[in-house]
Amino acid sequence: MKLKLFNTKKIESAGVELPSQFSEDIRPDLIKRAVHAIQANTRQKYGAKPDAGLRVSADISRRRHNFKGSYGYGISRVPRKIMSARGTRFNWVGAEVPGTVGGRRAHPPKADKNWDKKINVKEKRKAIRSAMSATVVAQIVEKRGHKVPRNYPFMLDADFEAISKTDELIKILESIGLKEELERTSERKIRAGKGKLRGRKYKTKVGPLIVVSQPCPLQKAAKNIPGVETRVVSRINTELLAPGADYGRLTLWSKGAIERMTKEGLFN
Repeated sequence: MKLKLFNTKKIESAGVELPSQFSEDIRPDLIKRAVHAIQANTRQKYGAKPDAGLRVSADISRRRHNFKGSYGYGISRVPRKIMSARGTRFNWVGAEVPGTVGGRRAHPPKADKNWDKKINVKEKRKAIRSAMSATVVAQIVEKRGHKVPRNYPFMLDADFEAISKTDELIKILESIGLKEELERTSERKIRAGKGKLRGRKYKTKVGPLIVVSQPCPLQKAAKNIPGVETRVVSRINTELLAPGADYGRLTLWSKGAIERMTKEGLFN
């Protein structure tokens, strides 16, 4: 399969042949498995403090004839903390056990729980190749929700990687047919729920992914465009190509990235 090649002036040149990595069959099951493994392995562990709910001087005697016991008073045998005492009578409240106010949780989340998921190396590489194949099928990309230009899929020339200004990059992307896509990703939605209080008030839609051959000025220029991501070809993974295990992300491959993938045999 050949892709058209565009430079920064929107001049089309001869097509470039895609390497064998893009001829992989699309396997939604493998893509989903690989994405879930990535998400699980980057998940932050959390848990309650081991002695949470136990840091209280709650106790009650279990001896029959101890005046500080609960036998014979018609009350449940629950650990209690003494609030005040007068003679042999006490003002106490239940504590420590799960059924009491301020007591421990019955089965709290444990910080030492292992969330990792394993996936075979061959499966992982096959999943990446499968997700790559989906990025060059316009119907799949459009079905995912992207505003796909008429001439998609196409490839970017090497001069794209030298762009260092955000305004310049936006104008060039709009000129090659991505104006509607950038308008779509510029809309932000206020998140529902507690996430608003935790540093993630706004939700941004997933936009184009630009794959380059090596670290370059383009990465910094695209950083402030909502929804647009850039990544060096050797650092891409299944989650970037199929966010949320939904394959078919609008992806712009640079000529240098394709050449490096062919030369080094990446993901084979």
